[in-house]
Amino acid sequence: MNEEELGEETEQEVIDSNEDVKDEESNLVFKELEEKVELLQKEKEDTYQRMLRLQAEFDNYKKRTQKEKEADRKYKSQDLVTELLPAIDNLERALQVETTDETKSIVDGISMVHRQLLDALKSQGVETIETEGQEFDPNLHHAVMQVEDESFESNLVVEELQKGYILKDRVIRPAMVKVNK
Repeated sequence: MNEEELGEETEQEVIDSNEDVKDEESNLVFKELEEKVELLQKEKEDTYQRMLRLQAEFDNYKKRTQKEKEADRKYKSQDLVTELLPAIDNLERALQVETTDETKSIVDGISMVHRQLLDALKSQGVETIETEGQEFDPNLHHAVMQVEDESFESNLVVEELQKGYILKDRVIRPAMVKVNK
């Protein structure tokens, strides 16, 4: 081979080796880009999953607060009713006093106030718990005494000692009762 052919061959080898280097460099760049794409896709998926969880948590929060608001509206008068019950009990005791000509007007006034309070409570959804003659229900009644009376069936309320009250479907105060064994 002569020098000229040798020079052309070497030149061709340099060109080929430069192309190989370029191919290797482009492969490395391509692999780096693929890795970055994979990393970004993983980050996107993680972010998407986190967003879905946050959205579900927010929906649950909205539902929970909505239920709490509804319960607050439904039972808004519970605290007031609880505070008024002792006053109503005292009015009922006052009405049990023997009436004379001298006290008739006072008893009538107390009776009117008592009736107005009960009407106001009823307008808010408060009702008295039925007791006498009813079967004992531990959810509604508080048994403070037991008696043995053969004129009543077993597990029936014989006497009411203190009235119980319900606000809508919630027991505000259970009725104190005597129960037949």
